[in-house]
Amino acid sequence: MSLNAVKMDGYVKQMFIYFFLLSTISPSHAADAITPGQSITDGRTIISSGQTYELGFFSPGSSSARYLGIWLNKISTGTVIWVANRESPILDRSGTLNFTHQGTLLLQNRTKNVIWSSNNTKNGRNPVAQLLDSGNFVVRENNDENPENYLYQSFDYPGDTNLPGMKLGRSFRTGLDWTITSWKTLDDPAKGEYSFGIDPRGYPQMMYKKGDLIKFRAGSWNGIRFTGAARLRPNPVYRYEFVLNENEVYYKIYLLNSSVLSRLVVNASGVTERLTWIEQTHSWARFFAVGEDQCDDYNLCGANAKCNINNVPMCACLEGFEPKSARDWSYQDWSSGCVRKSALACAKGEGFEKHIEMKMPDTSRSWYNRSMSLKECEDVCSRNCSCVAFANTDIIKGSGCLLWFSDLIDLREFPGAGQELYVRMPASYLDGINKKKESKRRKRIGIFLCTILLGIGVLSLGLVLYIRRTKQKSQAKMRSITEKNCNIQSRNEDLDLPLIDLMTIMKVTDNFSNKNKLGEGGFGPVYKGVLVDGQEIAVKRLSVSSGQGVEEFKNEVVLIAKLQHRNLVKLLGCCIEGDERMLIYEYMPNKSLDFFIFDQSRSKLLDWNKRINIIDGIARGLLYLHQDSRLRIIHRDLKASNVLLDQDMNPKISDFGMARIFGGDQIEANTTRVVGTFGYMAPEYAVDGLFSMKSDIFSFGVLVLEVVSGRKNRGFYSHDHLHNLLGHAWRLWMEQRPLDLIEDMLGESGALSEIVRRVHVGLLCVQQRPEDRPNMSTVVLMLGGESSLPQPKQPGFFTERNLPEAESSSSCYKSTTSINEITITMLDPR
Repeated sequence: MSLNAVKMDGYVKQMFIYFFLLSTISPSHAADAITPGQSITDGRTIISSGQTYELGFFSPGSSSARYLGIWLNKISTGTVIWVANRESPILDRSGTLNFTHQGTLLLQNRTKNVIWSSNNTKNGRNPVAQLLDSGNFVVRENNDENPENYLYQSFDYPGDTNLPGMKLGRSFRTGLDWTITSWKTLDDPAKGEYSFGIDPRGYPQMMYKKGDLIKFRAGSWNGIRFTGAARLRPNPVYRYEFVLNENEVYYKIYLLNSSVLSRLVVNASGVTERLTWIEQTHSWARFFAVGEDQCDDYNLCGANAKCNINNVPMCACLEGFEPKSARDWSYQDWSSGCVRKSALACAKGEGFEKHIEMKMPDTSRSWYNRSMSLKECEDVCSRNCSCVAFANTDIIKGSGCLLWFSDLIDLREFPGAGQELYVRMPASYLDGINKKKESKRRKRIGIFLCTILLGIGVLSLGLVLYIRRTKQKSQAKMRSITEKNCNIQSRNEDLDLPLIDLMTIMKVTDNFSNKNKLGEGGFGPVYKGVLVDGQEIAVKRLSVSSGQGVEEFKNEVVLIAKLQHRNLVKLLGCCIEGDERMLIYEYMPNKSLDFFIFDQSRSKLLDWNKRINIIDGIARGLLYLHQDSRLRIIHRDLKASNVLLDQDMNPKISDFGMARIFGGDQIEANTTRVVGTFGYMAPEYAVDGLFSMKSDIFSFGVLVLEVVSGRKNRGFYSHDHLHNLLGHAWRLWMEQRPLDLIEDMLGESGALSEIVRRVHVGLLCVQQRPEDRPNMSTVVLMLGGESSLPQPKQPGFFTERNLPEAESSSSCYKSTTSINEITITMLDPR
């Protein structure tokens, strides 16, 4: 052998040794996986590809013991979400996680004893152990990413945390239990006494336990939510999945935005809550928690009784039942529950009493069939003398059958969120109910007939007097209008606005026929018309008896004629002929904003992208009025019904009858004639008559919160307080729960940060003091930027006021009339 050959052979051996040693070195911090023969030693970690999660060794709290775990890497809170050897700590830093060629993970201590193992049920040919960006630590074949083929995954062995994409339930086939359990203490991740998971007995239901004691029952799945978790509702952050078949039962959530961090955790003190990380506040926001009120306590009211947190007392027997111990109930000890006033006899005439908005009773001893109809379910229950109640299993489809055969346990009323429960009642009870109903019906009919006869007499007399007085007022008003001669062309301003004759308008509106009527504004009806050239128009016809006089009509014409902006409604012309005063606008096919956002079905058409476009468009239109137009204009009646939507759902501010022009240096003005709409008016304007750009900005802030929440400020109702929408939004913000404000049906689009930012800007605009509110140029920058925003202060009109809830307002045209707002004109008592 030549010298060169010897040298080459030595070189090959050195390279072989080099690569062998390289393969056994622990992975760097940038790696997200290890391969057979590699290991992770204490002090080394692997990080998921998106940098979200990190796996390595750690010591919890003040403990010096070492555990192999996974924690959040993106935020510096030390949030651990999974522990491998939670029952077997390593007492020093000698721990090593080894990965065998068969695909088994082995955690060993200094003496090479196996502390923990993945215990794979099958071996791999070319395995890899990888930390996924979902937080799942998996062993899989190198070229197979199908979750169904994983050799091992940490998601199958949860600790105290459930992550999105992680099952919560049980496998009937493998026996895997996907229940999360608390740590023993903050320093010890061993299994504690609190757990949260699905109990598969009877019809499976979600439960929170302390040991074997049930503390809270989220209940069974009804197609939308677990019946005892009213706050678990559709939203733009999560999508829910519930699966029940012969192989498994589980509940799982999916994030609609992968950049969001969320977790369900049972902590060592027993608090169970779903948390979402809010980047703006650098804190966890609570989305859902167990035990938020006393009615969450399992079976608080005892058998056959229902709990309602809004009632005093909270507990009440079901209809046809009475307290088992009247003495205990008088001391508000409801644990003994209720018993029937009349026993069931399985006799003819027995039927069912319907209870609405209910949390379903404990289903651990129930029977179910998920393919039956409700009628079939009732028939089955009727034929079985032991059956005491029935209900649907799926309230969306109205299908499925649940039957109960003993006392009804852990009932609760959920106004607006529960479902119907049918309770079996004896014939004597139903006969009594029917007799009472018939007696009440006859009494109502008698009162109704007497009222009708009396009313006809009064109305007849009143109608005669009204017609006479209206005729006199109409004649006087027409004389006044004629004398004032509202001739727009006599003004010095060059309006460049065409006058359209009455006959033309009558022709294009089919003589103002009802079929062309778009709506009824506060100042008269609005009609649709089509000009000869095919252009669609909306004709606002000023009624003689309207509140808008000649000055308001002139004001609206002068103002709109001078304004040209894509987010302002365009005035095409006007008509002044005889007694008629009419404005001709461009036609808005999608009517007004309130037509959509306050209607449960139509609101679904406005996803988050459309809503953000509407909010930004209104902001740009208002900025134009305040700053960019030739005139500085204060609208004074900005609200949802005065924002019209074109065919592409672009917003256009309308109705300038109440608007005022400010001079170049003018900041605010005072009036004794306050006009506008309760719920949208700024405090300083409603109380003292002071209006300015800041009063318009207050109205804009109310509008933003209404668009985001889909709820009206006026008439807003919450079970937790008596605040209006502004107070509700402020309360949620202070509790770091801004997500609870958003509209249920916003859909899957939209970044969470954008939603929170709109809520933030809305609260800044409705602050109590005008000087604290931003101007519109700042608002536009806030909506379009990503910079940090100042913290809002307490809003104006923080709580609901007892004001009339009927609308009488001006609008270009509207399809409906809101019952929760009222446009006012009032004189200052000073």
